[in-house]
Amino acid sequence: MKIGVVGGGQLGRMLGLAGIPLGFQFRFFEPSSDCPAAALGEIIRAPYDDPDGLERFARDLSCATYEFENVPAETAHWLDERLSLAPSPKALAVAQDRIVEKAAFRDLGIPVQATASITSAADIVTAVRAVALPAVLKTRRLGYDGKGQRVLRASSAVACNADAVALVQSAWDELGRVPCILESFVTFTAEVSQIAVRSRRRAHAADIAFYPLTQNEHRSGILFKSSSPAPCDPTGELAAQAQAYVARLMESLDYVGVIAVEFFVTTGGLIANEMAPRVHNSGHWTIDGSVTSQFENHLRAVAGLSLGSTASRGASVMINLVGRAPIVARLLEVPHAHVHLYGKGARAGRKLGHVTLIAPMAQDLVDPAAQIELLAAWNLPSH
Repeated sequence: MKIGVVGGGQLGRMLGLAGIPLGFQFRFFEPSSDCPAAALGEIIRAPYDDPDGLERFARDLSCATYEFENVPAETAHWLDERLSLAPSPKALAVAQDRIVEKAAFRDLGIPVQATASITSAADIVTAVRAVALPAVLKTRRLGYDGKGQRVLRASSAVACNADAVALVQSAWDELGRVPCILESFVTFTAEVSQIAVRSRRRAHAADIAFYPLTQNEHRSGILFKSSSPAPCDPTGELAAQAQAYVARLMESLDYVGVIAVEFFVTTGGLIANEMAPRVHNSGHWTIDGSVTSQFENHLRAVAGLSLGSTASRGASVMINLVGRAPIVARLLEVPHAHVHLYGKGARAGRKLGHVTLIAPMAQDLVDPAAQIELLAAWNLPSH
């Protein structure tokens, strides 16, 4: 079976690494001349909207998927009309627009914070009245790892006056006056993500499978560390809540493949932040820490095969290597460490790899995780 992947970054690379042992072949559609997935299959180098490139990419594929959510809508629909594409263009469209995404969550009864749309300067006063500061202004499209957003930390005392309007106006100017969403700032105690997978084999009882809830820590908007099972959820109550919400979302979208939904943990329960219709950085620990990784299960799902077990092999901690990767030999000296490098050159804010620590009990990972954190030289962007 030959599987096409739109995008040739590290997620595409890890899909290839998971699928080759199963006998899958891969073709990647990627405009870059040097991409992490190049060693795992054929590369079609062309812009994502190039007609000739699309024709060459789609030829003789069994099915296709993508490794990032900013695939042009026209490209997704073109592929969906000619072969089996999963997740669907519908799921992609929801994830690509933050206003549409929040509306989808609300319609399904998934809690979200107060939001307002800003498409012109005239919208700002109305938006500030609907969403009191402090708040976060984000571009409706694109933006990741802290890009395309501004945190507005004004106190509630000036939430609805001219100063608040001026703050939002300034932030909107900085973001290029593109369509944006203003979201009320959520006071949270932790950030978690629920990763799930849904297969095409809907006649089977094991149609949807969930990985343990993962707790995440960020630095400058970039994921720094993921821990599973989530330390903030010792009773499993949050996991049950997250799984119910994600199952509802997947059913509504007739979803196929892996999905990740990020939540804020608050005193009142979970607040949905955003969804990713693909394999996700906070699930990288599953490569070493699960019976079946998120990457293998994604491929199983899009290929119409039965899902593998999502059971954990123990406790896991995953730490991203950003900006500049430490010496591999030093990383491997740390107990329980599994090193994954993506074949990318060093650059500020760039994810170059990750280290996963696996042990029977979470307390076994405290000291090794501290060692990796010291070794991981974070070279963060200045925004």
